[in-house]
Amino acid sequence: MTTTLGLRSTVRTLRKPAVFLPRRALSAAAQPTSRSSATNVVYASIFVLSTGLFAVYYSDCRAALHKYVVTPVIRHTLDAESAHKLAVRVLSSGFAPRDPLPDDQVLKTELWGEEISSPVGLAAGFDKHGEAIDGLFNLGFSWVEVGSVTPKPQPGNPKPRVFHLPDDSAVINRYGFNSEGHAAVFARLKARLPTFYPTTSGAASQSHGDEHASLRPNALLAVNLGKNKSSPPDSIADFVLGVRTFGPYADALVINVSSPNTPGLRGMQSRTLLQELLMGVTAVRDEVIGSTASGHRPKLLLKIAPDLSESEVVDIAAAVRASGGVDGVIVSNTTIQRPAGLSDPNKHEQGGLSGRPLKQHSLATLRILRALLPASIPLIGCGGISTGADALEFARAGAAAVQLYTAFGYGGPGTCRQIKDELTTLLRREGKTWQEVVREAVEQTSLHESRDRGSSLRIDDTSEASVHLLVEEAEELRRLVDELAQRLD
Repeated sequence: MTTTLGLRSTVRTLRKPAVFLPRRALSAAAQPTSRSSATNVVYASIFVLSTGLFAVYYSDCRAALHKYVVTPVIRHTLDAESAHKLAVRVLSSGFAPRDPLPDDQVLKTELWGEEISSPVGLAAGFDKHGEAIDGLFNLGFSWVEVGSVTPKPQPGNPKPRVFHLPDDSAVINRYGFNSEGHAAVFARLKARLPTFYPTTSGAASQSHGDEHASLRPNALLAVNLGKNKSSPPDSIADFVLGVRTFGPYADALVINVSSPNTPGLRGMQSRTLLQELLMGVTAVRDEVIGSTASGHRPKLLLKIAPDLSESEVVDIAAAVRASGGVDGVIVSNTTIQRPAGLSDPNKHEQGGLSGRPLKQHSLATLRILRALLPASIPLIGCGGISTGADALEFARAGAAAVQLYTAFGYGGPGTCRQIKDELTTLLRREGKTWQEVVREAVEQTSLHESRDRGSSLRIDDTSEASVHLLVEEAEELRRLVDELAQRLD
């Protein structure tokens, strides 16, 4: 009995550490493990939520991050050309910010019977090689112009060739038509189009012929055509080839004879050479229409300089009217002038000046030209436009649409949306639409036409610009006479 009780007592004693102590140890060890797992879940959830919110924030081009952080950091850490290349690369990647809002109804405008969602487009010079077309449309531009594109690849001028003037909200560039050439840009344009466009016949092709080369219902894609530096200065062959190459793949083709960085190019703005050029490219454009099953007809535009005298603008207007096929004029390219108010140390660099200081030169040239051309030939304002008020000022001068360049570089991806919002506010305050403002200005300032008995075109009104020119010449003559009189005294 005693032995049995002793064994039972011993067994109980042995069982205690075997049964109860490990359970306490396991319980104590499990508590921090459970807390650690819960903490990890919380941290992971916060990370996922934060990442999602940041992605939504980043993808909105209106985010302050882009204007006040990303764009300034890039501008201050990279040289101007490297910053430009990085921006194009991001926009071509598919991961760039976008404009999430539809355009207000008051911004609708009409060009050549085509309705576009807003008058705010992007000028040539930003996407030189056609790499970021859709990324730019996604930022809300209704008109994207790629180029300038030259027939053969050429490197352009030596570096450095782009300079920021932040004190003046301006840029000076002397790129010199650096281009990858027709073949490279043509391949990119063709690659983004549906396979049946534009050469196949049948119902599919016919229906697509009514669409835009932009592949968007309320936007236009333009190609800016330049000429190689090695080509003869007075030759039109490069432009003819450009029209033939890109005609079926663009909504508009822009003849660029106004870059200040290609020797001899601006000489093609003289009346005789320009008239020959415009007639030549018009004839080729009409041939392109007949060669495509869709009947696609790209518009032809001329881009001019802001440094022209009134008599030179008169000659350009005469050449445009005589060509019979030019659909519009872009006013203007960069200027070689240096306004007295420039303060940035880079103001002495050679090249074309763009940005805020260019505005008054472009606007003055546009006003003169508007009085010399009929309402059927729309003008596109370009130069120094950085606010909705600037855009509206161009509309009141008779511009059917406007283009941005330098303001986009300084303001970042939300610039187009910001200007459209400002413009919408101004128009609603006036109780007008963009189209109404433009129509009113064009009716008051454009050249009026009528047909005489022989159905030939006759100019009824004396051009206001010609009167201004005569007054200016008279004042200059009087000044010269006064100087001569002083010398004789």
